[in-house]
Amino acid sequence: MTSPTKLTIALLVATPGTTWGGMEKHTADLAGALDERGHSVHVLGHKTYRDRFPAGVHFHPLPVQLGRRNLWLQLALRRRLREISPDIVHAQGNKAAQLTGKTEKLARVLIGTVHGTKSSHKAFDRLDEIIAVSPRILATLRHPRKHLIYNGVNSKSQRMTTDDGPELPSGVTNVIAVGRLESVKGFDALIRAWSMLGDSAYRCHLTIFGEGSQRPQLEQLIRQLALEHSVTLAGFKENLASVYDTAELTVISSEREGFPYVLAESLIHGCPVISTPVSGPRDLLPTSSLTPGHRDRDLADLMTRALADLETLKKSQQSAVAFARETLTVKAMAEQTEALYLRAVAERLGTQR
Repeated sequence: MTSPTKLTIALLVATPGTTWGGMEKHTADLAGALDERGHSVHVLGHKTYRDRFPAGVHFHPLPVQLGRRNLWLQLALRRRLREISPDIVHAQGNKAAQLTGKTEKLARVLIGTVHGTKSSHKAFDRLDEIIAVSPRILATLRHPRKHLIYNGVNSKSQRMTTDDGPELPSGVTNVIAVGRLESVKGFDALIRAWSMLGDSAYRCHLTIFGEGSQRPQLEQLIRQLALEHSVTLAGFKENLASVYDTAELTVISSEREGFPYVLAESLIHGCPVISTPVSGPRDLLPTSSLTPGHRDRDLADLMTRALADLETLKKSQQSAVAFARETLTVKAMAEQTEALYLRAVAERLGTQR
């Protein structure tokens, strides 16, 4: 569907190009959807991200590996924005927001998305509008013009027939976890909790999809706990649609989150989820699907209860599944973001007359 008003939109993602996580995926999905709706979409980011964006999106490399106060980075950003002359500059995350706040006269409207919980969101104070990706993040923001727009996932992902993890014997319960192998995702706690399951771990298999700096430590932990038979680090997979279709349980073990994509993807595919009490799961899942805290034992106890009665767990999450299929889609995210853009631009034009 094409918008009746065509905007020139600049999306800034200021991560250093070393990882591809939820914020980067959000930017790529949003850029592609806005391009399909007829807008002129420009992405400014690290050169290694160029191939991650659809062909119709204009990509402009920036030296975002430099610090947010680096004058060369600020100059390069301003130069690009003068060339693009956007209606909207949309900053993704705190660093991008701080950089964008210094470009006030180079776009009609400055917008930022807060993707995670931080001790301070002062970087967004100079922007005209800000978006939170979960209700709990929204509640922490003091900006006078704040909006809730959930991350969306592509509900029409093609099923893949390539390697989707280990081939499990019949009768083995397929449990998955998904995310960057970094300490914030709590996979070390998940593996330790898995070792506490006792005999039930022999009837289940945990596959963790993702890559990151913690891989060597996690591999060592799996060996130390003698879990090679029941835990697999499957690496990064571009498309996990078929993984969610065959999984029987998703576990989120994160220490903190903004709104995890794995939650939306699991629910859309009908795979039940249990989680630590982080933003996103706390907003959508019943209390019985959440651990009381972040201790290994909390996670082990919840996994034990869930694995003992997956059918009851699945029934308890029917409303969350319905909500995800209706609301947590790229289409819904793009429509709400576009509506915000158009309203903000119209208001700005009105005040300038």
